[in-house]
Amino acid sequence: MDDALFLSRLQFSLTVMFHYLFPPFSIGLGLVMVFMEGMFLKTGDKYYEAMTRFWTKIFAVNFAMGVASGIVMEFQFGTNWATYSRYVGDIFGSALAAEGIFAFFLESGFLAVLVFGWDRVSPRMHFFSTCMVALGATFSAVWIVVANSWQQTPAGYHIVGEGMNARAEITDFWAMVFNPSSMDRLGHVLLGAWVQGAFLVLSISAYYLLRKRHRRIAIGGFQIALVLATVASCVQLISGHQQGKKIATTQPAKLAAYEGHFKSSDPSTLYLFGIPNSETKQVDYGIGLPGMLETLVGQPVRALDTFPENEIPPVQIPFQSYHIMIAIGFYLIGLTLLGCLYWWRGKLFDTPWLLRLFSISVIFPVIANQAGWIAAEVGRQPWIVYGLLRTDQAVSKAVRGEEVLISIIMFTLIYAMLFAVWVFVLNAKIVEGPEEPSGSAPEPDGPKKGFFEAAAEVLHPDTGFSMTIEKGKGGKV
Repeated sequence: MDDALFLSRLQFSLTVMFHYLFPPFSIGLGLVMVFMEGMFLKTGDKYYEAMTRFWTKIFAVNFAMGVASGIVMEFQFGTNWATYSRYVGDIFGSALAAEGIFAFFLESGFLAVLVFGWDRVSPRMHFFSTCMVALGATFSAVWIVVANSWQQTPAGYHIVGEGMNARAEITDFWAMVFNPSSMDRLGHVLLGAWVQGAFLVLSISAYYLLRKRHRRIAIGGFQIALVLATVASCVQLISGHQQGKKIATTQPAKLAAYEGHFKSSDPSTLYLFGIPNSETKQVDYGIGLPGMLETLVGQPVRALDTFPENEIPPVQIPFQSYHIMIAIGFYLIGLTLLGCLYWWRGKLFDTPWLLRLFSISVIFPVIANQAGWIAAEVGRQPWIVYGLLRTDQAVSKAVRGEEVLISIIMFTLIYAMLFAVWVFVLNAKIVEGPEEPSGSAPEPDGPKKGFFEAAAEVLHPDTGFSMTIEKGKGGKV
């Protein structure tokens, strides 16, 4: 059973992490497309229309990957986590049904108009479809976060039955929806998705500017995405602070793990980095501000030694993933503000080193979103439903470790192939680029070097310090 538990947790984490590569892109890109097409309706500028058409193709590819990778997770509730599914079925059933009705059907229903309706419906109707697709993607996040937040801070329920037959039933639907952590977590998730989607646009637009292709479309897209990325990155700092204050009240053991606060006798240190040592109950090589954690959350912070031994979460993974997320958050704030400064000075689109930095920085919001979820989920352990159901009690009793291992190998191979297809199709569409508006003067195009190949060039060749990848040869500096 221990093997089945570990492997089931490993399989679910791998499938969730793979799936979560795509929804933030869809949510963020959907909002950017609303702004782009809104500018087209306002100004009548055909370049905004061409811009939106291009990003619609990217959105459709990403949406397909999100759907394909998300189905597998739901099957695992029945195969690997049957006890858990029986326990939370009444709660999750309502939330996931709402997600299907109000989110998925809305998004997928209008997606056909968004992709194929450019010359078949009026511009206003097409803009409405774009708004509905973006809204549907956001609603998906709403109901999934509500369901997950109920696991973190259960509310609006009562327990029916005893022992193995116990299960949670809803007594107050809206108390379940607005449980103590749901709205704070929803804001944090949406802001992270907006940053990730905006940085996809920033990255590809910077690539076109560096390659001297589609300059007008690239500049317009870059400006819209930079505004969204700057606002969302800065507001995310406030959202993260609110999250920390909420966790200090609702899940104090998780906050203690985030900051390696082992002993009540030690000051609640806000660490910049370090390596938690669960044996010595201290953070090795740690640099931080003693007492600052308590100052930030505005209340005393419980240490891990105040909790029963069997209720203490693992510390190393939540600590490192939490600090990775924060470090990336400050990097994105600094980069977007620097971009705004250069834009204000009129030098942004003619500063190659900064454009290259934007081009490769799309990976950082992805890492930050993944790290945030890892910190939240591992920090909740050993509970799968906080304070009610332990993870080791939730795994299916009939599943065997070798069965889970075989399925992990199979899904890893399938997901690797899906990811390769996604990279290939995405790269092909980026290299092909947007179609210039009819009747516009063609712009001189630079070399059509692949997006991922161009991203390997970390500095401008004219500086004398560059890295290039040549076909049939190794990298050279």
